[in-house]
Amino acid sequence: MVVGYRRVMAAGRRRWAWVAVAIVVIALAIDLVHRHDHTGVDFHTYLAAARVGLFQGWSHIYDQPLVAVEQRRLISWMWTQPFLSPTAVAWLAAPLAWLPYEQAYTVWAWVTFGAFAAALTWAAVSTGVSRWIAVAGALSPWWVMHAVNVGQVVPVVAAATVVAWRLLRDRHDVAAGLVLAVIFLKPNTAILVPIALVFAGRYRAFAAWSGAAAVIFLVAALTLGPHGLSTYAGQLTGSLPSGADNLTLHGAFGVTGATAMLIRFAVIAAVMAAAYRLRGASNSVVPAAIIGSLLISPYLHGSDLCLVAAAAFMVWEERPVATWRVPLAAGWVLASPFLYVGVGVVPPLERWPVVELAFLAALVVSPWLSLTARADLRRRAPA
Repeated sequence: MVVGYRRVMAAGRRRWAWVAVAIVVIALAIDLVHRHDHTGVDFHTYLAAARVGLFQGWSHIYDQPLVAVEQRRLISWMWTQPFLSPTAVAWLAAPLAWLPYEQAYTVWAWVTFGAFAAALTWAAVSTGVSRWIAVAGALSPWWVMHAVNVGQVVPVVAAATVVAWRLLRDRHDVAAGLVLAVIFLKPNTAILVPIALVFAGRYRAFAAWSGAAAVIFLVAALTLGPHGLSTYAGQLTGSLPSGADNLTLHGAFGVTGATAMLIRFAVIAAVMAAAYRLRGASNSVVPAAIIGSLLISPYLHGSDLCLVAAAAFMVWEERPVATWRVPLAAGWVLASPFLYVGVGVVPPLERWPVVELAFLAALVVSPWLSLTARADLRRRAPA
């Protein structure tokens, strides 16, 4: 009798699992079909800077008039924008500089999307149907395909955090630290992750990250020279592009100055306290550090929410209980293409920091709930 009941329940769970797979796959298909910005405005800028570096010298990649000229040469009708990304982004785009623009963009789009998809698939700890729910679910929020469409580098950063999370789980700390160096492609999206690892006691991971960072900065300094370094530093202190603060504390809550600084310090303190509390299962601090990084950043765009998808994926895999998965599923619905394609209603960008703040609060409070903490520690034992 009991065995029969269990079989019926298991069959029911499998049916619902396949329904969930169908939903997330349909969402991903909608994202793939409803594409915008086919020319990739951000990749357009990366490639222009790379061409300046290759043909006129890397010390000139932050000379914006030269970058603008290369942008017009690539596509004459597209608007130009300044190249303010780290030097490594131009290096990453450089191998595509000799291809026709459309081909170069196509390669870049597939590589960035493929990197995130492959990272999710490799890092997932669930098996069978559950794995594909997690992977397709993390790929299908609107912001992932938006990042690919505009040619952003941020899916690669998201992929690196997912891979590092799995490596930390498996106690490959040095490898995890080296992978986290990819954060320097867009440091404002995940900069608290390696710092939190110090508080979590993962010193080897932090040391490996620091060593990789030193090499990257040294090569960048030698490549740019005094002219390039001074030009870049001057531009970073200037005004931000329009719309860059929609996803920040200022955009969400209207806070500036000392108030915003105090909130940022509070976020950092909360993340580090959670990291210290989670020293026994410290890979679990990665999603909290990602969300904290996004909340303290003064500069974000919609594509940067790829890191939210990465963090949600980690929590979904780490904590397979309804108290976590139901809220995560609700957040996924808000970000899914069903809303903006089906009913044309999506939360404005200024509301997502509120969601992030609630997510972070849950992540930093849960280690102090003794029953939850003990259960999570058992589930998070290295595979």
